[in-house]
Amino acid sequence: MSAKFLLSAAVLALGAGSAQADYTLHVLHINDFHSRIEPVNKFDSTCTEKDAAEDGCFGGVARVKAKIDELRDGIKAAGGNVIVLDAGDQSQGSLMFTTYRGVAEAEFMSAIAFDAMALGNHEFDNGPEGVLPFLDKAKTQILSGNLDVSQNNLLAGRVKKHTILEVGGEKIGIVSALATDTPETSSPGASVIFHDDIDSLKGDVAELEAAGVTKIIALTHVGYNRDQQIAAEVPGIDAIVGGHSHTLLSNTDEKAVGPYPTMVGAVPVVTAYAYSKYLGHLELTFDDAGVLKEAKGAPVLLDQSVTPDPVLEAKVKELAGPIEELKTKVVAETTAAIDGTRETCRAGECAMGNLVAEAMLDRVKAQGAQIAITNGGGLRAGIDAGPVTMGEVLTVLPFQNTLSTFTVTGEMVQQALENGVSQLEDGGGRFPQVAGMKYSFDPAAPVGSRISDVLVQEGDAFVPLDPAKSYLAVSNNYVRGGGDGYKMFINAANPYDFGPDLADVTAEYLMQNAPYTPFTDGRITRK
Repeated sequence: MSAKFLLSAAVLALGAGSAQADYTLHVLHINDFHSRIEPVNKFDSTCTEKDAAEDGCFGGVARVKAKIDELRDGIKAAGGNVIVLDAGDQSQGSLMFTTYRGVAEAEFMSAIAFDAMALGNHEFDNGPEGVLPFLDKAKTQILSGNLDVSQNNLLAGRVKKHTILEVGGEKIGIVSALATDTPETSSPGASVIFHDDIDSLKGDVAELEAAGVTKIIALTHVGYNRDQQIAAEVPGIDAIVGGHSHTLLSNTDEKAVGPYPTMVGAVPVVTAYAYSKYLGHLELTFDDAGVLKEAKGAPVLLDQSVTPDPVLEAKVKELAGPIEELKTKVVAETTAAIDGTRETCRAGECAMGNLVAEAMLDRVKAQGAQIAITNGGGLRAGIDAGPVTMGEVLTVLPFQNTLSTFTVTGEMVQQALENGVSQLEDGGGRFPQVAGMKYSFDPAAPVGSRISDVLVQEGDAFVPLDPAKSYLAVSNNYVRGGGDGYKMFINAANPYDFGPDLADVTAEYLMQNAPYTPFTDGRITRK
């Protein structure tokens, strides 16, 4: 056999191999960080020294960086391709955000070197201006394809619809969308216009495809259920990396809502719980035509086996110093853990909902208030048994909402409760936790007719809600102002929205009732 023939055969083999070459992309991702710069415990509150001694701490920005660096460096060293994504809601949820107004989160994002971030609804909690720390300091591409910010002089031209990342010689398109009910769940203002997420994603995918991009990832902040709809209805998306619903996906954890990844046809959908407890790791393999051949991966638990990055850990301690005294101040004691989990408080009666609603009602009962309604989404953590610090209370109630009193009719109360149970399937934050009243709901009934058996306390008895009667109600200023869909309260009579901070009200109630025993008593029943 001649040398020429051997060389020709080798060239042919090389060409055949090139035609069949696969491209694998590793996607590292987090979502719904919610300012958990410091590690959290099993209740998603800031980790204490006692928790640390019992190996009960998870996450924190220093662990996030350490694990991302480890995986990213290892993948690159092996010749692989990797990107790092954030699916939104860096903001709101701890004293770090309250104190530093988003600057700390943005600076830590820069230190970790995310490739792109989707805007979350809570990025707007301090108004459009609250987004500026990320735009100014995060040093990453901030995306949201279904927002029109051209009418806002702070954000105009500064939020991208989509982007293209060059990774290993390939173009990776990133499209994005934010939940369209953000005006109800946060404060973007009238100048930020929301378009339909699916329509916007279709248009953005088409633009990228026209530019020759064959690998497209949707980085969304719309929730797990909506992500699955998007996967089914938007052609051209190869994978969805989502946030907003705080959903744990896993193939091994019994608490998981679904598998990681969740396949909708040929499209993998992933999300990685919240609060920095997990780092998602999705591995996508494409053929040479850009068609997805395989999707696999798992969330990585950031427990105490992950050694925190020492530089970021030192910076976190520096930032925590000025607020440590407030955080560690013991305000009360509990005889048992207070359940404030998202899964419980957005689906039925929960012990934390009872505590907060009772605290609200107790504060204004001398004014004649009869009922309290608060949104389950305003409760952001649980509290463990034993001493309760102000830091724990503020982790539960981080939004700086104030107590609000107003007069409503029984008919408005009925409407409010119907609104509260209208998003059960999506774990909506509007679920109504109450005091001074009882109600039942049927999740199988049509939206708008799920509520029944509404009773209001009068003296020692509970009597049926009277649609024509006026009641003095108490809530937080966010709900009273129409947040979470409670629009029926916007024009309520005699509103006063400037009461004390809800966290202070709750802390004082705990003090007055220490040691506090958490409870549920059947005030909310599911049919």
